[in-house]
Formats: sequence, C-alpha cells, structure tokens
Amino acid sequence: MSLIIPKNYKSSLSIIETQQAIKDLKDFFEQRLSEELKLTRVSSPLFVLPETGVNDNLNGVENAVKFNISSINKDAEIVHSLAKWKRMALKKYGFNLGTGLYSDMNAIRKDEEILDNLHSIYVDQWDWELIIKKEERTIDKLKEVVRKIYNVFKETEKHVIEIYPEIKKLLPEEITFITSQELLDMYPNLSPSERENKIVKEKGAVFLMQIGKVLSDGKKHDGRSPDYDDWELNGDILFYNPVLDSAIELSSMGIRVDEKSLAKQLKESNCEERVNLDYHKALLNGELPYTIGGGIGQSRICMYFLNKAHIGEVQVGVWPEEMIKECSNEKIYLL
Repeated sequence: MSLIIPKNYKSSLSIIETQQAIKDLKDFFEQRLSEELKLTRVSSPLFVLPETGVNDNLNGVENAVKFNISSINKDAEIVHSLAKWKRMALKKYGFNLGTGLYSDMNAIRKDEEILDNLHSIYVDQWDWELIIKKEERTIDKLKEVVRKIYNVFKETEKHVIEIYPEIKKLLPEEITFITSQELLDMYPNLSPSERENKIVKEKGAVFLMQIGKVLSDGKKHDGRSPDYDDWELNGDILFYNPVLDSAIELSSMGIRVDEKSLAKQLKESNCEERVNLDYHKALLNGELPYTIGGGIGQSRICMYFLNKAHIGEVQVGVWPEEMIKECSNEKIYLL
C-alpha cells in the first residue's frame, strides 16, 4: 500500500478535538473489552531477554530493536508484541479458567517496509489473553469470542457518534466469517491484499480465518509466527475504511498452539531449534494454560472510528519529509 490521498479530504474533528476524542474512545473501548471478556489489566514488559523465547517473531524476518543492559551485561530486545509473554503471565499470576488479562503494549518495528496511511514503526495495542479449556480449542469458540469483541466495536462506534455526531456510522450489524482458502477460491486472480479489499468492501466487517498456513496455490495468505497462534484457529478482524476505500486490519488474534500444533508448525517453518527456549519447553511440557488471545491496534481503531485518512493523525511518529508536505497540502495534518 502506498500513500493514499482521499479526494477533498477534510477531518471531521480539529486537532485538539481529535486528542480529546482519542482519550474518550480508548477509555470506553478498554473498559468494555475488559467487561466483555472478563479481563484484568496488568503491567507488561517493554523489553525482554531473547534467550527466553518470549518475544513475538511476527513473520520471522523482522529484527527487534536491541540494547545492552550494562549492569547485568545482557542484551535485551524491545518487544514486537506480548503474544507469548501473556500466556506465561496467566500462569504466574494465578488466573482462573474463563478469566484473563490485558495490557497496553508499545513496540518499535524498525523493519516496517513501507510507511503509509496505515503503517508506522510505532505500534500501540491492547494485548489480551483468556484461559480456555483444551476442548474449547474449536472454530465455534473462536467465533464466539470474535462476536463478543465485535459487539464492543459496535458499542464504541455508537458511543463516539453520540459525542461527535459529525462522525459517520460505518459498521454492519454482523461480522462475516471466511477462511483464507475460501477467499482465494473466490478471487484466485487477485493478490492477498486485493482479496481482502474486495471482500471487506462487500461485507463491511470480516473475520478472515486461518492465517499462516499454505493454501492451494502453494502460498500463504500472510505470514504468522509458528509458536503462538494455531494456524487452523486464528484470524484477522478487517473493516472496510471508506475514507481510504480499502481494508483496515484492527486485530490479529487466535486460539493459541497446544503441544501438538506447536511441534507441527515449528517443523513446517524450519524453526525446530526453538524447542530449547524457555517458553517452548514450558508449553511442550504442558505447563502453560490453553488460551485464546490477540492484539487490538489502539491507533488504528482511533483512525477508523474518527474517520481519519492517516494513522499519523492519531499518533505521533516519524515520517518522510515529502509525506509530511504532501499530506499537509491536502489538509492531512500529521502529529
């Protein structure tokens, strides 16, 4: 995706109104998400030691920002996400079945290939994790939780519009479920991003399932680290963004790997050496709870619900000078 300049764009809110709306929107969404999924807020790390295996490896090619801790002479990594840390924390903190945790996660993804309307090197999201029974590791359980989260999205939209009536309502009544293979079968001649745009423009809100597995064309719809989501039981929440006339991914989530799926996915990804890391040992030894979890982009939901054209309108970042000038000329004011 390259920079998109919507024709005749004008923000519904001023910069100061936007700042106020961001705070109100985040507070409301966070509270309702916590209530809906029975989550308790916890503190979380900004950095971890790489030898623990706790950091999220994303697509396997991104490099974490590293620095040396002089007092202990060890290198640490800025987290990419808390996908694996949360599962260990659930056990450590003594959470019970049917309850979970969430945290504010901040990350730096320095290898983000393209800076555009949706992508920056700074990531802020709510990372959440919920304990489930092993027999609940099913598509039905996944859909149940997705519907609960979607209900929070709808309530948030209603809340924002009540305060700022100039904001447009966008969400449909129901979210559509579809697998990445089904989407490929529908649009075999389109690229993954083009397929997403096509289905989301038609449906408005989509949960695209089974991300990370190889499809019938011999390719993956998108990459996913092999050691947190089960590729058969995960997905992305995608909304149609009419401001950009494209899909916007607001959440990546899924039922987490068990002992069997972890071993299988590590083998398929040629990452079997990870079994010697602390996190992977604990999981393979059955020491960690079975969970479902994910991340929900804070800046992205603000961008979506406030009808913004660029993520830089709702988060402070670093952008190419030419982008700043081009956006400013079109009344897109980057913070």
